[in-house]
Amino acid sequence: MTECATGSSRDCHWTASAWLFAVALLATSLPAADASELRMTPIVKAVRDARSSVVNIRGEKTVSADSNPVEQGEIGRRVNGMGTGVVIDHRGYIITNFHVVDGVREIQVTLADEQRFTARLIARDGETDLAIIKIDAPKDLPALKIGSSSDLMTGEPVIAVGNAYGYEHTVTRGIVSSLHRAVQVSDAQFYADLIQTDASINPGNSGGPLLNIDGEMIGINVAVRAGAQGIGFAIPVDKAIKVATDLLAARNVKLARHGLVLGGQVDPEAKGLVVASVDKDSPAAEAGVKPGDVLLGVDEMEMDRPLDFQRAMLDRKPGEKVKLALRRDAEPVKLDLTLAAANPDAGDVELDAWTVLGLKLQSIPPELFRAKHKTRYRGGLTVTAVRPESPAADQGIRGGDVLVGMHIWETISMENVSYILRRPDLGGDGPVKFYILRGEETLYGYLPVGMKIKTVQR
Repeated sequence: MTECATGSSRDCHWTASAWLFAVALLATSLPAADASELRMTPIVKAVRDARSSVVNIRGEKTVSADSNPVEQGEIGRRVNGMGTGVVIDHRGYIITNFHVVDGVREIQVTLADEQRFTARLIARDGETDLAIIKIDAPKDLPALKIGSSSDLMTGEPVIAVGNAYGYEHTVTRGIVSSLHRAVQVSDAQFYADLIQTDASINPGNSGGPLLNIDGEMIGINVAVRAGAQGIGFAIPVDKAIKVATDLLAARNVKLARHGLVLGGQVDPEAKGLVVASVDKDSPAAEAGVKPGDVLLGVDEMEMDRPLDFQRAMLDRKPGEKVKLALRRDAEPVKLDLTLAAANPDAGDVELDAWTVLGLKLQSIPPELFRAKHKTRYRGGLTVTAVRPESPAADQGIRGGDVLVGMHIWETISMENVSYILRRPDLGGDGPVKFYILRGEETLYGYLPVGMKIKTVQR
């Protein structure tokens, strides 16, 4: 043993004892095989698996009086904003909150490996406060595993990941405190249906994922209650993915036409999307797709949810061939579909009705309308398809109904619909009343149309 350099023998004895104690303590703290397994908790696994799909967002923006509380700063001055985003497609498509990128001069995105990119805004929806941005990364990015918010339980554990106060990839944990919260966070922003959690959600967490214990995204963190502790909110993932699907569909339909109208999943446990209808004289009709077919895959991508189909259609061009894997009467069917050019004349009006209302409409010759319907209305538009889970579907509108009016205006032509949807005052005070004919009955309801045409960037 090395001789004690200074002090008494008592000091030397104490030093040796302390050294031996330290060695023993170190030995007991070494991660044995079983200890390592104990440390690898579900939370650790969930965060590890999600980390590379979560990005940090920064950018300079002007803060106004009605800014979201998450982004508070000196009003009227340019400040450095921050937020979080989630990769939903390997080509660099990212979902985040609209308020994170609204007014940002240059959207700077940092990946988990510290690579930095400048993103561009692809689409946004001001009503739900969601946006899609894109970066051009040199390699594929891992998309985060998406869960469901339909079966969330109050009290179940959740994990929030985000750029809290600029501290990148901060992780907090908590539980689902409540569901279906309506929250007014500012004069300009109201959320109708949020998940409440006590997982710490701080400025900079906006746009980041709320994960369940399996590492699946079940919400997108959006807001904190000013002055409160342990009260944060997230947009349910089912709603967020539906909005993302609609936004990508609005972009895709401007680039190429396929003619497929898809419903939801056949079964939550089964793969595939039901073909609700096929447009007449469309590429899908020419390829031999039939209503009732189950779409299993597009090229190499499996179809688990409608978002997958829109992801498969991203960046497609007219003339491009797409391989479809279908199931028809329990038998596999493979078809080649050649995409066509988008219709430049009717595309905008049809897209507006489909994106905002969830309706495909067809004009009725005046003489046919008068012969078939004994009513005071001068004309109308036949509903040929209703997008599943759309505002129209929620109101019970179905194929064969005739849309005869919205608010104070009649809907005799698609131009009427376009005029109504593009009015700047539409939906400012709530849902818009609509009128339909179903047989001999005149029915009415209310359509939420807050996602104005001007809010969809194409």
